[in-house]
Amino acid sequence: MSLPSSTTLLDVAVQPGRPPILLAEGGDDPARWAGQHRDALYATLREHGALLVRGLGLGDAAVTAAVFRALSGGLMAERESFAPRERYEPGVYSSSKWPQNQPMCMHHELSYTTTFPGLMLFACHTAPQDGGATAVADAAAVLRALPRRLVKRFERQGWLLTRSYNNEIGASTLEAFGTEDRHTIENYCHTNAITYQWQPDGTLHTRQRRSALLTHPHTKQRCWFNQIAFLNQWTLAPEIREYLTETYGTDGLPFNTAYGNGEPIEEDVIDLLNTTYTTHTAREPWQSGDLLLVDNIRTAHSREPFTGTREVLVGLANPTPLADCSPTIEVTTP
Repeated sequence: MSLPSSTTLLDVAVQPGRPPILLAEGGDDPARWAGQHRDALYATLREHGALLVRGLGLGDAAVTAAVFRALSGGLMAERESFAPRERYEPGVYSSSKWPQNQPMCMHHELSYTTTFPGLMLFACHTAPQDGGATAVADAAAVLRALPRRLVKRFERQGWLLTRSYNNEIGASTLEAFGTEDRHTIENYCHTNAITYQWQPDGTLHTRQRRSALLTHPHTKQRCWFNQIAFLNQWTLAPEIREYLTETYGTDGLPFNTAYGNGEPIEEDVIDLLNTTYTTHTAREPWQSGDLLLVDNIRTAHSREPFTGTREVLVGLANPTPLADCSPTIEVTTP
């Protein structure tokens, strides 16, 4: 997101508890509007971490894809997804398939990968009847609010993500890696510092250790950047956690997180992380046609439970290598 220093910030409405909102007039060509205002949008995004653009009237997948491309210069293919998505066009996906009565807690998209999106793009084609906001939280503020002793531990050890691809719950190996070929998956794991083990039934188990804190490559802010709480067993609804544990065992959960040394994270620590996110959450109910830009390093996002039909398209952009963000631990296979 390198911008000229003379770029002018856009005039946005800023209110406590809500993301900044820009009222736009995209006319008949939202992609052209996005391209013309790209630098100013980026400058405003850098200032605030998230930006909701209202008035573009997005509702067609091809038009939304053109807007995403105009803003990004190129979209990423998703790898290592934790839940299935529908693919509309190259780099343009549905939101993750997740029970609509269950929240998707605050997280940074693909924070467990070695190259992740620096920019997240969301377009609401159909707003739900109730709920379903894509809420946001300032990762630098969250980091400052967390107990120093806890932060120091994660700073030293990082965090560990374990996954079991059982082809029943969560993303399948095909959905996560784009292939079912074992050799290709193994090469990907070697390249991306992931330990893997094929189980006797042919399913895949992986482990990867990552930094829990990063430094934003442009603003130089230190940010709490991970999915420690969201992908931990204690964030699951009790009845879902009980079912998954009984079915697959604690070591076979579709995903779980631990301290970087492999020790389990206590339930009260996960509660603290989620509570801290809640304290710093900003939300605005979707309106059909809205566009939301999120700086994926500076800002965490979530999806709240909803009723009715909700259609939100997602674009992952500005690929950012972990090495460019001053991770606090060395990326090696655990």
